[in-house]
Amino acid sequence: MNLVVKLFGWLTGGTLDRILDTVDHKLDNGTERERIKAGAVETYITAQAAVLGGRGWWFPLFFIAPLGLWFGSVCVYSVLWCARCAYPQDWTIAALPAPLNDWAGAIIGSLFLAKTGEQILAKWKSK
Repeated sequence: MNLVVKLFGWLTGGTLDRILDTVDHKLDNGTERERIKAGAVETYITAQAAVLGGRGWWFPLFFIAPLGLWFGSVCVYSVLWCARCAYPQDWTIAALPAPLNDWAGAIIGSLFLAKTGEQILAKWKSK
């Protein structure tokens, strides 16, 4: 292989060497970029796990419990008391205001994503 590289290098005036060096440099940058991303994700998940496992594990409950109550009541209402359900009622459960509906999804999603991500990283590290 060395002979082929030297022969092409001689025929192309060193262009092949520069191209191969550029390719190697790009691969190193891509690998480094992926390593940095993985480190950032690992740090975030470790912080989320520390919150859930530390002394302040109850603090997220201030956000999760009301959202769970609201979501559960919407589900029960949708099954039993909606206009065309088993026990129709005139009242409805109000939707969350504009910024809160986005925040609710982010709060619930972060709870499940942090735990799932922690388990995935634990399996990945054990290999």
